[in-house]
Amino acid sequence: MNAETTPDMLAAEYVLGLLEGEDAAKAERLLSVDDEFRAHVEYWRERMSALDETAPRLDADTALWRKIETGLAAPGAAFAPRVAEQSPSRWAALWENLGFWRGAGLAASAASLVLAVGLGLSLRAQSEKPVMIAVLLTDANRPAAVVNVLANGDAELLPLDAISVPPGRALQVWTLWDRARGPVSVGLSRSPQRIPLDLGRLPKTSVDQLFEISLEPESGSPTGRPTGPVLMKGTASTPL
Repeated sequence: MNAETTPDMLAAEYVLGLLEGEDAAKAERLLSVDDEFRAHVEYWRERMSALDETAPRLDADTALWRKIETGLAAPGAAFAPRVAEQSPSRWAALWENLGFWRGAGLAASAASLVLAVGLGLSLRAQSEKPVMIAVLLTDANRPAAVVNVLANGDAELLPLDAISVPPGRALQVWTLWDRARGPVSVGLSRSPQRIPLDLGRLPKTSVDQLFEISLEPESGSPTGRPTGPVLMKGTASTPL
């Protein structure tokens, strides 16, 4: 890890599997003793889950399914005789047990409440789940930032690596969906941290739509087009 790498960036690289040697060992060590670093790792794992979902599906082979079926068959065979051995009078006593049914009713009510809360949280999570992602690469093909376009319409750029911003300069984020229209600025920041993106006034983000970051004057490009060097770029795709 170089001198400019922050704990947050180290956590991002750890989640992406980019660390090796001493950096990887340091991340593992911090993960076991540093609560703040663990929080960074959990944050990036959640953010990068969309990338995990793009991995190709691998079906289990026949041997694995046989092992699973064997494991399921054993408990079932042992359980069936025990059920058959239950006395009818025990079932009758259970049927007349008011305390049992009262407890069952309370358990059902609690389960309904948990289900309702879980459904609400699930709907909220769905609205915050990326529907489009773009991994921005440097000229050296190194992942340096991720653009997340969320289901609720919000969008953000998350740097994965240290970005040096000289005094009097700023990072400007651009997107291009129509070459005739040209690149459009959707974000400007001097801080190489999370950058909210203004996509609400633009057409819906589509597959292969280009995103890039250029280094511009502190107040932004004077021409409405990138004038400084392009630091990284990438195209949008749909998570599976």
